[in-house]
Amino acid sequence: MPGPVVVAPWVRTRLRAFPGAALALALLVAVTAFLAAAFPRAVEAYGTDGLRHRIASADPRDSVVELGVRTDRSTEAAHVAPEPLGALHEAVVGALPEPVRADADQSSYGVRTTRPLPAAGGGLPAPDGLPPEFTLATPSDLARHATVRAGRLPAGRAAVTATEVEAAVTTGTAASLGLAPGSVVRLPRDGGGPLTVRITGILRPRSPERAYWSVEPLLRTPELTARDTAGAPRYLWSAALLLPPASAPALLGTGGEPQAFWRIAPGTGHLTAGDAPALRAAVASLSGGPDLTAMRRTLGTTAVVDTRLGELLASYDAMRSAVGPVVAVAAFGTGTVTVVVVAMAGGLAAARRRDELALLRSRGGSLRGIGGRLLAETAVVAAPAAVLGLTLAVWLVGSGPVGYAAAGAAAVALVACAALPLRAVYPLRRPEVGGGRDDLVAARPSRRRTVAELTLLVLAVGAVVALRQGAPDRGGALGGGAPGGGVLGGDVPAGAAQDPGGVLTGAAPVLVALVAALVLVRLYPVPLRWLARPARRLRGVVGPLSLARAARSSAAGVLPLLALLVALTTAAFGGSVLAGMSAARDEAAVLATGADARVAGAGEAAPLPPAVVEAVRGVPGVREAVPVQVEYGVPLAARPGVPGSMSVTLIGVDPEAYAALARRGGRGGFRPADLAREGPPDGGREPLLPAIVSPSVAELTGSEQRLVQARAGTFRMRVAGVRERTPAVPGADFIVVNAAHLAYRADTVLLVNGSMDGGELRAAVRSVGGGLSVLLRSQARAALVASPVQTGAERLYALAVAAGAGYAALALLLSLLHGTPGRVALLARLRTMGLSRRQARWLVGLEALPQALLAAVGGASAGWATVALLAPGVDPARLALVAAPGLAPPAGAPLPADPWALALPAAGVLVLAAAGVLVLAAVVAVGQARWVVRRGSVGELGAGGAR
Repeated sequence: MPGPVVVAPWVRTRLRAFPGAALALALLVAVTAFLAAAFPRAVEAYGTDGLRHRIASADPRDSVVELGVRTDRSTEAAHVAPEPLGALHEAVVGALPEPVRADADQSSYGVRTTRPLPAAGGGLPAPDGLPPEFTLATPSDLARHATVRAGRLPAGRAAVTATEVEAAVTTGTAASLGLAPGSVVRLPRDGGGPLTVRITGILRPRSPERAYWSVEPLLRTPELTARDTAGAPRYLWSAALLLPPASAPALLGTGGEPQAFWRIAPGTGHLTAGDAPALRAAVASLSGGPDLTAMRRTLGTTAVVDTRLGELLASYDAMRSAVGPVVAVAAFGTGTVTVVVVAMAGGLAAARRRDELALLRSRGGSLRGIGGRLLAETAVVAAPAAVLGLTLAVWLVGSGPVGYAAAGAAAVALVACAALPLRAVYPLRRPEVGGGRDDLVAARPSRRRTVAELTLLVLAVGAVVALRQGAPDRGGALGGGAPGGGVLGGDVPAGAAQDPGGVLTGAAPVLVALVAALVLVRLYPVPLRWLARPARRLRGVVGPLSLARAARSSAAGVLPLLALLVALTTAAFGGSVLAGMSAARDEAAVLATGADARVAGAGEAAPLPPAVVEAVRGVPGVREAVPVQVEYGVPLAARPGVPGSMSVTLIGVDPEAYAALARRGGRGGFRPADLAREGPPDGGREPLLPAIVSPSVAELTGSEQRLVQARAGTFRMRVAGVRERTPAVPGADFIVVNAAHLAYRADTVLLVNGSMDGGELRAAVRSVGGGLSVLLRSQARAALVASPVQTGAERLYALAVAAGAGYAALALLLSLLHGTPGRVALLARLRTMGLSRRQARWLVGLEALPQALLAAVGGASAGWATVALLAPGVDPARLALVAAPGLAPPAGAPLPADPWALALPAAGVLVLAAAGVLVLAAVVAVGQARWVVRRGSVGELGAGGAR
């Protein structure tokens, strides 16, 4: 009796029989799953870095949460002693709502005067006869944040009625006011004689740029401030005296309106991008919600909370909203290409096994059974490979939750598992009698295909319209609008469609590329038919045969074409956006400095030392140094009939030098004669000065004469010219007049052009003193890309484009492998008819030429069309300058569509389209031809006539 029949397991048999195919599929799935899992983790990583950087790099005055309680003589001295204030500090830190946490090293508390106290007596610098004014403060942990350079730290206790206390000053204060250990400063106090402050030490701040010293910069650096008086502005020194915490009661006896303070510097090490909403809600609660009430229960009902941390978070949200659509375009583009490649890999496997599966079907195999076995053999390979890719992504990229990464890897595994069963089972639904031609020339589009193509066309048109209407004021769907407005951050006109997730907008370039691919596939047979007849008249068989082979390529060749077009379109669109952002940053850097370098005093209000101009002109490489007088905040009333007024910037210039500077820089050039003085009107005392003004000022004032009252003098202004920009200031509201006609001339800014060395320029400026600052254009340019959100998004886009280019090349390779059996059989037969090796190589190379040229030309055309269609909805200036909106052009900047702007950001992909595709096709095809020639023809002559 025969034994039981042993059936070999299907999956094990297939894997043992074809290990190479299984390994190739595992490698493709692992790499694709790694990219799909790494992408959301990279987005999360740059979002986290951006949030931490936005808070840590901001001015401490904007990031610190400061709590204050007003005190006076009625306050008990024990309440401002170091111990009670320290206990309250611990209570405040413990009551902070999550995720707000304190940076213990930079947080401080104490008592300070909120109104400066003028020094009594002489011996201190008084630039314009005004005595210096001092702020008294008792910051905690002074010894830990400063190094004693001379003398000692102040010590001792003082009561409310104390008449003498000890204090220390920083090195900057000592140098500017001539103070030293033993110096005495006398300040007024309530109800008696002066308060004598004896200087005991000179301190050098540690980390002066951090929160402890920079929340109130006056503690470390004195300021020369202007006092509004009749006539010329008068300047005086403002500085701080640092008292020991035990002397805080002495401040209650002064008229400086003392205040107890707790300055909480926020910690950033624990924050992630996902904490931004909770952090925003916590800051709002601290500013005016339940947590403010809790703080008042701890500190008293008069406690106030002052912080601008919410504004920092709003700017962070705006930045992420601005760059989000750019990243979405990369995700959709590269994701589409990867899906196409994985589907092509499944289609290639299905085509190779078509005869095998048809035999199984003819012998009674069910569609469900065949599909299930194919799914099982694919899942055994794809699932572990996807897990491996996910593990590598979690290990190598970013940190935090893995939910989105796991979803991406699972999606890749699902597509990989479904591709082979679907592509293999679908043709088996009904039996085929004979193998009809399935080429691009003979194929006729079905009704279903036509409906699908029209649906894609409608989606593409909708996406383009949504993007173009996303922001009528150049905010754009890819502009830097406020979060929540517009299609993605821009302002939306009434009735415009909303796309909160950015799905349709991010997919717009992909949809355009898809429509272009479908159009090209429909048009592709036309030139082949045109070239077929002339090719028959050529000598030799290579030309006609190559065209015939190109025409008989499978109609499924739309997939590699789609992959190439999507990759090229994504690269072209994103490259244009990145090029526009780079150009916008270059322009913004020039606007911020006005020239190659900008030299100014504190707040651009203190007059420049007379020697600084000659010192700068002596630096090697300096071509010109133009001093200007800048005065901010000059009020300007509207003309009758126009509501409102504005605050403008008054700029006094030398007409000849400044006009030349503006003309060479292309920023508001004018004729020097435009600023010639016209004299007093109607016998009045105020001179009439012509002015170059900004459009907003011209609209406010009209053609009438307007009275301008500034520290530089009082005069009447007449508009002599309107310019959108001027080198001296980056803002939009300005008045430029001849400085020689101002009553009080004092240059405050020096604009420098040339190829000088930044170190030499700073050394020359330091040599004249005055505490001047130097800002180079290169510094301003670098500061505009310092945010990890912007740099991370740009880097991620570049990597996504590179990955898309690689997958596009793989798609081309798979398309060539798809036709390998038929190509091998053809060459074998033609070799028996006398085809030479050289002709065989030319035949195979020319066969790939039409589709490669179609991909290259079609990709470049689709990229250009995408940029042209979507340009009205994209504002690269607001994308690049979302963190510095004051530097962006008022009307935005158009998206560049010139060839260089399209080519440079995505040079690798465009080179692949223009040359690399052809080289790759030729190399692979010629390699196949050589393999056939060397192998011989006997084995192929009897192998399947259908090929």
